[in-house]
Amino acid sequence: MSPPASRNTILRLINLSQHSACPCHGCRNATPHARHAIQQLRRGMATPVDVVQKEYAFEVAASNLRFGDGVTREVGMDFKNMKARKVGVFTDPNVAQLAPMKMAIDSLSSQSDLPFEVYDKTVTEPTEDSFRDAIAWARKHDFSHFLAVGGGSVIDTAKAANLFTVYHDSDLFDFINAPIGKGLPISKQLRPLIAVPTTAGTGSETTGTTILDITSMSFKTGIASRALKPTLGIVDTFNTESCPTSVHVSSGLDVLFHSLESFTAIPYTERTPRPSNPILRPAYQGSNPVADIFSFWALEQTVKYLPRVYKNRDDTEARRQLLLAASFAGIGFGNAGVHLCHGMSYPISGLNKKGPKYKHAGYQVDHPIIPHGISVALTGPAVFQFTAPSAPDRHRQVLAVFKGTTPRDASITSISDASVGQHLFEEIARFLDELGVPRGLKAVGYAREDVSMLVDGTIPQRRVLDLAPGVGDVAGEDGREHLTKLLESSLEY
Repeated sequence: MSPPASRNTILRLINLSQHSACPCHGCRNATPHARHAIQQLRRGMATPVDVVQKEYAFEVAASNLRFGDGVTREVGMDFKNMKARKVGVFTDPNVAQLAPMKMAIDSLSSQSDLPFEVYDKTVTEPTEDSFRDAIAWARKHDFSHFLAVGGGSVIDTAKAANLFTVYHDSDLFDFINAPIGKGLPISKQLRPLIAVPTTAGTGSETTGTTILDITSMSFKTGIASRALKPTLGIVDTFNTESCPTSVHVSSGLDVLFHSLESFTAIPYTERTPRPSNPILRPAYQGSNPVADIFSFWALEQTVKYLPRVYKNRDDTEARRQLLLAASFAGIGFGNAGVHLCHGMSYPISGLNKKGPKYKHAGYQVDHPIIPHGISVALTGPAVFQFTAPSAPDRHRQVLAVFKGTTPRDASITSISDASVGQHLFEEIARFLDELGVPRGLKAVGYAREDVSMLVDGTIPQRRVLDLAPGVGDVAGEDGREHLTKLLESSLEY
């Protein structure tokens, strides 16, 4: 009789059968030693152990997109084609006065027998209170369809209103990502939502994610589900003409780091746990071949065109390419996910309202604000220096984009694996300098004694931190140590 297989043997076996061989035929392709252990397990001669299985599949989901000059004028016909009974229109006080909203309202009004109501109270960087207000308004009207005209804050608010119109008796925290909320799956079909972005940034017109500021906890989080993604994103090149330069830059930085983080996230095959039911597979799955294509193209376009818009906001070609890049990045990170820069950005922007009270120039708001793209960029140089050893070749590709060369260029191939991170740190810092981005956390009012508090606000962001290469268990002491060093390295550079 063969000796019973040890616990370690079984652990190695399961890992082997899941990742080194076809997941359906692990026993047939396994080594003789592994096959022996499997036979023992089947015969009851070895004790089964609870093993967290890694993922073996990924899904691709994105909204339908329509891209072109002036396509906002088609939205009324779209709702008629959808046989809309009543449309809930979401915007904010600024966009409500601008050309994109006028074009949308004219289009809706041109259709006979198409009633609609307008909610123009959405706020930049929405909170749980602003979400609840929008949800309460939407629930009163029983809309059959939704329209969002604005930046990511407007589109995200419309997504929440749609969700809680269908889940009429649910609370906001029922669906907010665990461990902050319950993270319940969305199993009901939501109502059709058309999203018309007016900034080239969040990519929210393509994704199943909505983000809000939990002011009581001083950080951001969100709800993530494919069910939330808009039915159609109308990407109108005319709609970013009115953006101030500061908004172009912050939005463009969001595109930049969406692309960087999703391209460098852990491979989808390394994400755990494998869902027991497909409905539980998260929207953020880890890097994968399809998301890589969209993310990398968006990265190239942003590095090329964002400095041009910074220098001249009337550069039509640059604005057009950035808007398309934002949607491409949305498809990329909407299926792969983001990681450290975004995870740390949530407390950076959330705690600002109580702490530094920094107000970024160019934003027409009456409260402190570190715009999302800026809050993400502040840790960028340190983050990619840290992640580079996890996948040096992939980070070399990124470095080549910033240097304006190819990964095969001698200036890239001659860099050792150990040095890629330092080179990337310097290139990202140089790029941010060219855009006038504050040079680190101290430049927006944070000090070294604030780092522990920022770490505390980052730890709960498991949805994104679990996709970070090289961090390990971010809820444990090792993860806390890594995050502390990253934030300390981001104080100034």
